Amino acid sequence: MTERNGTPKESGDARHAPAGRHDDSAASLGDYRAAFHAGRLAMAVLNRDGLVLAANPAFGELVGADPADLVAATAADLTDLGADPRVWTAYREVLCGRSDRLRCTRRLKHPEGHSFWVEVTVEPLTPEPLSGEERMLLSVADISDRHDLLARLRHLQMHDPVTRLPNRALFFERLAAALETAAFDATGTGRIGLCYLDLDGFKAVNDTLGHRVGDRLLSAVAQRLMRCAETDDDRAAGRPGHLVARLGGDEFALLVEDSTGTDQLAELAQCVLDALQRPFDLAGQRLSVSASIGVVERAAGGTTATGLMQAADTTLYWAKEDGKARWTLFDPERNAHRMTRQALSSTLRPAVDRGEFTLEYQPLVGLGDGRAQGVEALVRWRHPQFGTLSPNRFIALAEENGAIVELGRWVLERACHQARAWQLAHPDGRPLFVSVNVAVRQVWDSDLVADVAGILAETGLPPHLLQLELTESAVMGSAGRPLQALQALSDMGVRIAIDDFGTGYSNLAYLSRLPVSVLKLDGSFVRGFRSQEHPNPADEMIVEALVALAHRLGLTVTAECVESAEQAERLRRIGCDTGQGWLYSRPVAPDRVAALFI
Repeated sequence: MTERNGTPKESGDARHAPAGRHDDSAASLGDYRAAFHAGRLAMAVLNRDGLVLAANPAFGELVGADPADLVAATAADLTDLGADPRVWTAYREVLCGRSDRLRCTRRLKHPEGHSFWVEVTVEPLTPEPLSGEERMLLSVADISDRHDLLARLRHLQMHDPVTRLPNRALFFERLAAALETAAFDATGTGRIGLCYLDLDGFKAVNDTLGHRVGDRLLSAVAQRLMRCAETDDDRAAGRPGHLVARLGGDEFALLVEDSTGTDQLAELAQCVLDALQRPFDLAGQRLSVSASIGVVERAAGGTTATGLMQAADTTLYWAKEDGKARWTLFDPERNAHRMTRQALSSTLRPAVDRGEFTLEYQPLVGLGDGRAQGVEALVRWRHPQFGTLSPNRFIALAEENGAIVELGRWVLERACHQARAWQLAHPDGRPLFVSVNVAVRQVWDSDLVADVAGILAETGLPPHLLQLELTESAVMGSAGRPLQALQALSDMGVRIAIDDFGTGYSNLAYLSRLPVSVLKLDGSFVRGFRSQEHPNPADEMIVEALVALAHRLGLTVTAECVESAEQAERLRRIGCDTGQGWLYSRPVAPDRVAALFI
């Protein structure tokens, strides 16, 4: 039936809808359903509760079930979305409409027994045209081949090609994961341990036998480390032992998760030492190596990967410093001392500019008349954090980093100014000479002769009122520039003294050729003079012989560490010229020197 104008007459409810709408929607739905059922991609339609409304044949084949039997099944169970708390949370966000998409990788197990990797995507669908029901589309793509390829590439990227051990990148990845797990896993010990080692003398193997032999040695070492890392229980259960990694060069690390204490780490470290002590037979070469091992064991809470490695590196350095071929356990007190040394070393040079150093003076007294003949200048560091520090806390550091040159020049200049001030303040009194310690590095790294000449000219101090003290090891065997500098200073009129005499490798015959005027006996000789009732005859004989030798060479002798009148008297009888020690005075400020001795 048609209208008068020839247009087909609509019937039923269709005449109340816009032309073509119902037919287009039906066609679209039909296309969708056809694509859904014929597609090779596994798909399922879900409701907002995560239940399957429909599944295509590809999805049924993927999970090993008839698609019709999957209706009303829980999608999360089919695709393992609930096993990972983070994935489960993200999945719920999509179902609730608070997120637009979830994409994740899961490992599924087929009913036939084999496992495979899939990429799961969940995203909203357009609401049902007729009912308006909100739905989700779940799609699952088998990515096993791609995953295996990526896994092989990752293995190559994260493992050392020489030893086939995990490399530095994988080690730090595992370390970070272990720290995170230990912090939240209540079932473990909450502790972590690390043995950090390197081979002693490995460079010599590379240099003499070549890198090919060196690589074979590293591979053999790795095998022995792996055996040490496996316990009997690990072998019985067929599970891997502690992580062993090559961090680079000849450095290796053994990571112990859920460690039970320092005894476990100590046993592991000793196993490594014992294993490496056995010779290696490589390419007709019989090689022996040892290792130095730093051992750290601590609670995982509050520990960072960086902090753990810094502690391990420090402890490895201690093991090498203590003699190599040993393991050393991290010591917080020793580390605090090292950190203090580092802090002092880094602030030494600025401290001179900031005026943090000061001088105290200890008298040198004639044993014959008991009168002060001179004073020794002793530097002190008034550190803003650590308080007043004596020279034994920082002089060695200053020599190591070169700050001794600047500091020594300041001490020399300040002491000469003070000695000249005493001389001017007491023109009628006996003038006191000032004795200043000089490090051997000052002779090599600066023009000591020019510095002394300039300071004497600037202050007006007569050269004979300045005495420079150098240690025995610095003076004995001096040649070239040091000897020339000492000779020039002596020709200038400056006294040269050998400090701590008797503790070094004394070449006594060499004394006659050195421009030296004073020997200062080390305090260890004088300590044997303390007891009048139980004197040490050997000490007295040695001192008597040294004094006689010095006098025959035209030298005077000063005894250090004189603490009692009995010591002073015995030294005087032997013929020692001057004494220095607490019997006379402790080191004091400049104003007290004038009050006590002038």
